[in-house]
Amino acid sequence: MKPALDLVSKRFRGFKPCVHGADVFEAAEKTGLGSDGILDFSSSVNPLGVSLKVLEAIEGSFGLISRYPDSSSTALREAIAQHYGGLSKDNIIAGNGSTELIYLFTETFLQREEIALVGAPTFGEYERAVLRSGKKVKHIQLGEDFRLEANQFISTMKGKVKIVFLCNPNNPTSLLTKTEDLLEIVENAFAKDVLVFLDEDFLEFVDENKKLSLIGKIDEFPNLFVLRSFTKLYGLTGLRVGYGVASKEIIEILLSAKIPWNLNCLAQIAAVAALSDEEHLLRSLALVKAEKAFLMGELTQFETFKVYPPDANFFFIDIRNSGFTAAQLKEKLLTRGVLIRDCSSFVGLDKYYIRLAVKTRPENEKLIDALKKTLRV
Repeated sequence: MKPALDLVSKRFRGFKPCVHGADVFEAAEKTGLGSDGILDFSSSVNPLGVSLKVLEAIEGSFGLISRYPDSSSTALREAIAQHYGGLSKDNIIAGNGSTELIYLFTETFLQREEIALVGAPTFGEYERAVLRSGKKVKHIQLGEDFRLEANQFISTMKGKVKIVFLCNPNNPTSLLTKTEDLLEIVENAFAKDVLVFLDEDFLEFVDENKKLSLIGKIDEFPNLFVLRSFTKLYGLTGLRVGYGVASKEIIEILLSAKIPWNLNCLAQIAAVAALSDEEHLLRSLALVKAEKAFLMGELTQFETFKVYPPDANFFFIDIRNSGFTAAQLKEKLLTRGVLIRDCSSFVGLDKYYIRLAVKTRPENEKLIDALKKTLRV
C-alpha cells in the first residue's frame, strides 16, 4: 500500500493546525507543574467559571447519556430566541463550539475560485476554514493601531469575493469597531451579493453590548450571519457550545448542511441553564469590569509595554521595548507558573505582541508579580 501521504487529498498535504492559547496541558507537561499549578492567562474565558445552575442541570441529566441528543438542538435554539426577543428558533443554529459554525458556514457558501476577506490580525480559524475547504483568502491589514477601516474592506469587495469575516471586538486586539463602520461594510456587501460573517463572541463583555450587536439587523440584511458562543462569558468551554443568528433562509441551509447530532445532550442542557442564571452573569461581568480596570492600572506602569486599552476581557500588548520577544517572555513566565498568549502566530503581527486574559484579583496579582520579577521592575 502507498504511504498515507500519497493518498490524502492534495489540499491537506502540509496542512497545519491553527495555533491557539489554552495549551495548559502541554505547558504542564513541559514544566512538571501539573495543570492545576499553572495560571492560564492565554485563554480569555469567564474567571468565575460556570454557574451552579449549570452544574446542577448537568448532574440531573446524566440519565440522558444513553440516548441520542436532539440533532436540531430545538430547546436550546428556542431558549436563545427567547433570550434576545424578536427572534424565533428558525433564526438560530447551534454548533459544537463557534468554531464548528465557522467551518460549516465556509464549506456551505464558498464555491470554487471564490475568495474570503479576512482582517489581519484576527482569529486564525477563519483563514484555516477557508483553506481547508480548498478556497482562497485575501488578508486586509488593519489600520493605525489595529483599527478596522471600512473603506479597505469595501474597496476590496469585488470580483470573486464571496464572504467577509469580521470579529468585534477583535481577537487578539480586544478592540471594538464602530457600529457605523460595520454597517457600512454590511450594506455594501449586501449590494454586491457578498455574505458577512460577524463574530461577536467577546461582545457580551462590553458595556451596552445589546446596542452594539448587529443581531437586530438580520431581517434588514439577509446577507448577515452573527456568531456567538457559550465559551467565553458563560464558561462552557469544555462542552463546546456556539450558535449563529441569521435570516431563516441562511439558517435553513446550514441546518441541512451540518452533521447530525453535532451538539451532545449535556451541552444543550448546560447552555439552556446558563442562559437562565442572570445573577451569575451579572456577577461575572462586574468582576471582569473591576479587574480589567485594576490590570489596566498595573500594566500601564510597565514603561516598556504599549498597552492597548481593551474593550473585551483581555489585553493586547506590544512588548518590543522590554528586551524580550513574545516567545521569550512566555517561556520566562511559564517557569513561574504563568501562561500567556504569544501572538506571533497571528497573520499581520510580528514577534513582539502578547495577549493577557482578565482573571480574579488574586490571580491578576500573581501575574503582575511574575511580570515584575521577570522584567526586574
